[in-house]
Amino acid sequence: MWYHWAVVGDLDMRLLRVFVAVAEELHFSRAAARLHVAQQVVSRDVQRLERSLAVRLLDRTSRRVRLTTAGAELLERARPLLAHHDRVRRSVGPSRERLLVGGVATGLVPAGVLDRARRDENGFEYYTRPVAGLDEATRQLTAGELDVAFGVWPEDATVARPLRSRVLCREPLALLLPRHHVLAARPAVEVADLAGVEVCWCAGNQVTADWGDRARALLASWGARAAPAHPAVRGADELAHHVRDGEPPVLTVAGHPAVPGTALVPLAGPVPTVSWSMLRRADDRHPGVTALGRAADEPAPWGRPGRGDRRGPT
Repeated sequence: MWYHWAVVGDLDMRLLRVFVAVAEELHFSRAAARLHVAQQVVSRDVQRLERSLAVRLLDRTSRRVRLTTAGAELLERARPLLAHHDRVRRSVGPSRERLLVGGVATGLVPAGVLDRARRDENGFEYYTRPVAGLDEATRQLTAGELDVAFGVWPEDATVARPLRSRVLCREPLALLLPRHHVLAARPAVEVADLAGVEVCWCAGNQVTADWGDRARALLASWGARAAPAHPAVRGADELAHHVRDGEPPVLTVAGHPAVPGTALVPLAGPVPTVSWSMLRRADDRHPGVTALGRAADEPAPWGRPGRGDRRGPT
């Protein structure tokens, strides 16, 4: 049943954006961190939106935040409204635009795509931000908070209707090992040799929730033991500190940048891979998004092409 709104005046897009952040996080502090504002500002803006709509959108206590019926309906309508608003703003905005690209980590396939696309920057500029995984990328793209996102996602993953996913390449996997590890001197490590071996999956510049799902499934299929989870470790200096003698091997991508004090040894027999994908809005024709697509058409470091674009369900 549709809720009948009693709206006085125009709907403030900024207040609506704040509400969507709170509604998706169901937590005022996390929403404030996501929006880079103080929690008091978030609380004030939600109250202002509720007053303007003359309806309660959230039930909040000291322990939890829940959407009301009206709040749930507004969230459903607000996401496409904000996305359309941002597209209109980009189409008539100033010539120097900022495009937000998610999931670009140092030294990996998406970073190479972005480097090539930056040769075509003309009237726009790319900025990057981390993305926790496909679910987060989908939410941010749909809300207009991102223009493009990259990640290691399942090739058969279903994407939301306004989005399009493109597989860039399939990259072989490798082990990142302390230099004196017994396996470090080998030209390659057979996956069969990992049976019973403890392997870490949550270190490396590529680590996201989706990477973790793929890595744990592969380790289980090889009979390897997934090392206990810990906070994600990224960057050469941090990896050098954690990947040292006495620590388990680390499952990573074959193109991972060099880490001091370690050896990167490819896996073999048969060679396992992960798929790098690019996600964008299907109707986004911005020249910066087009430039990323052209850059993705250039040969990838690992010559296994993907399966092309996939639209969300219609």
